[in-house]
Amino acid sequence: MWISVTLQADADKAEALSDALMDVGALSVSIEDADAGTAAETPQFGEPGHLPTSLWDHSRVIALFDRDVAFEPALTEAASAAGFDAVPPFTTEEIAEQNWVQLTQSQFDPIRITDRLWIVPSWHEAPDRGAINIELDPGMAFGTGSHPTTRLCLEWLCDAVQPGQSVLDYGCGSGILGIAAVRLGAGDVLGVDIDEKAVEAALDNAQRNAVKLRLQHSGVALSETFDLVVANILTNPLCVLAPAIAARVGRGGQVALSGVLEQQAGQVIEAWAPWIALEIGATLDGWVRLQGRR
Repeated sequence: MWISVTLQADADKAEALSDALMDVGALSVSIEDADAGTAAETPQFGEPGHLPTSLWDHSRVIALFDRDVAFEPALTEAASAAGFDAVPPFTTEEIAEQNWVQLTQSQFDPIRITDRLWIVPSWHEAPDRGAINIELDPGMAFGTGSHPTTRLCLEWLCDAVQPGQSVLDYGCGSGILGIAAVRLGAGDVLGVDIDEKAVEAALDNAQRNAVKLRLQHSGVALSETFDLVVANILTNPLCVLAPAIAARVGRGGQVALSGVLEQQAGQVIEAWAPWIALEIGATLDGWVRLQGRR
């Protein structure tokens, strides 16, 4: 049993309160938008080197304490350290021990990408045994099929992959796109990522799905070109890496990019213009897929 304490704090003091709560013995602390679920909710998106300048104007700081800890004196000490005159308004909730594995699993159901392709967690039966079913569990690397950008790229692969084609998945994460490409009929498929843990996760997932997937760290130089290139990363890396990724698209080859918000599409299109003319191929929940042909 644990005690969850939720305190109200403005943006200028939320981080200081969070740090102070950890210093006085909180097991964990998180900061959320206090207006979440209302018309005043404010989404925040950050990228490496371009993080949001501030938190939400009205923040909610949630601290978890052991049941046996006298948390009220801790709140007083933390509030004082963070510059509050008194402890901000707060509520408490008892958090009971649960089967966390079972709870996590219950949040992930099979995902239908198209009639042809499904992503199925290992604890579920495949809803359509006649379809291509990729077995994939949530793990340390991005890509379970649930995020709009992953879905946009998977839909593109379903349409674009022709038997025997070569495919580069730049920023492979869990390996889901490369695995899907192989299962859809591609020949040589290479997955590249800057994170060694992602490369390891992609290898494990490829082996689980009995597919041959080449994998390497992005620090290893690439010289070959591919029939299809897909990159589901972020706007800033897509812009900075435009010449490097575009050079990997073979003559007549196609490229699909995601990890791009609708309002960022023009920025990426402009960055890629010297090499490949991109256009918006599809949108989903505020995200876009950009695509083009060399």
